[in-house]
Amino acid sequence: MHCKQTFPEGIADMARIQITGGVPLRGEVWISGAKNAVLPIMVASLLGEEPSRISNVPHLQDVTTTMELLGRMGAELSLDEKMQIEIDPRGIDRFEAPYDLVKTMRASILVLGPLVARFGRARVALPGGCAIGSRPVNLHLHGLQQLGANVAVRNGNIEASADRLRGARIVLDTVTVTGTENILMAATLAQGTSIIENAAQEPEVVDLANFLVSMGAKIEGAGTNTITVEGVDSLNGTDYSVLPDRIETGTYLIACAMTGGRLRCTRARPGHLDAVLDKLSEAGADISLGEDWIEMDMGGRRPRSVDITTAPYPAFPTDMQAQFTALNSIAEGTGVITETVFENRFMHVQELQRLGADIQVKGNTAIIRGVPRLTGAPIMATDLRASASLVLAGLVADGVTTVDRVYHIDRGYEVIEEKLSQIGARIRRISET
Repeated sequence: MHCKQTFPEGIADMARIQITGGVPLRGEVWISGAKNAVLPIMVASLLGEEPSRISNVPHLQDVTTTMELLGRMGAELSLDEKMQIEIDPRGIDRFEAPYDLVKTMRASILVLGPLVARFGRARVALPGGCAIGSRPVNLHLHGLQQLGANVAVRNGNIEASADRLRGARIVLDTVTVTGTENILMAATLAQGTSIIENAAQEPEVVDLANFLVSMGAKIEGAGTNTITVEGVDSLNGTDYSVLPDRIETGTYLIACAMTGGRLRCTRARPGHLDAVLDKLSEAGADISLGEDWIEMDMGGRRPRSVDITTAPYPAFPTDMQAQFTALNSIAEGTGVITETVFENRFMHVQELQRLGADIQVKGNTAIIRGVPRLTGAPIMATDLRASASLVLAGLVADGVTTVDRVYHIDRGYEVIEEKLSQIGARIRRISET
């Protein structure tokens, strides 16, 4: 297994990001491959009987963790200087995702469906708690049971087995991205036809389906709420390029809006950001779009507050909520943000308050009265998207802001300090050993 570690063991935990605010961001930033697409695609390579090559892979800690997980199972992996990963599943001889990896990355649950479908058994540690709220796996388990798997939970592990899965109609009680993906992957090798209703419609689900189709799967309806899968006997390897990261794109656009700058995002997918772009227009941004680029100009203006309610795609994404909380903190007027997807996703609020933000949280709603300026202070990241919002706040705060626990950011943003530096931010990473 040839893996390039994103950070040496231990250093990631000690690293901090230091920002001196007050500079309008100007220039061009290229968008990396999508974290939430590449992880299920890497896992889906287990379904093939030949190696797969995946390109446009972002250099992230979660990618490193997924490589380690697949390598422990016996897959052979190689990574070239262009961050193209080749995954050869032919050596798979262990069918387990242990707790020491699952606890650092909940997406490890995604190996469950492919292992049962391809090898007839799987043992995956229960993910446990999550900083942004509970993400129950019962829908994954129920879906596999509907497909004919024997599923039990013993000693903190999900154990599943099946001679061969059988097609079924599966109605998901609530919309779940990873649940849809797990069942979709399992259904590709099931005998007969499977119908997944109330399926997640996110672009990352569509990207996974496109990857599976390129392996020989028969899938229709990805991107709608009903996905139909006609099972096949086997899947091939394939070459595939991961779609651009819409959450990273949105994060940089908000950074531009907050600092009053002008930014062009290249290698982007504008059609995946309708809800976000609508809110940025409402905040006062001038936006123009091309096939694979987005250009935004704030003209030095302070943004206007916006009201947001998160919901599954194509509505406003929960993964952009923290960033808009930061924007509203320095915007003109009062904005109300309602979080309907995760019950504990306002952990960034206390840290933003340390910078001088005026935010009141009542249940699942945050009322944010914009202030003319924030003031730099030491703050601490609590989860991936919260950490991004704190960096954004630091970009506009007077003085120096130091963000601790940036290993959260490294799970989902490729070289964020380098990309921000290139467009004018005064930002650097400090590693302490």
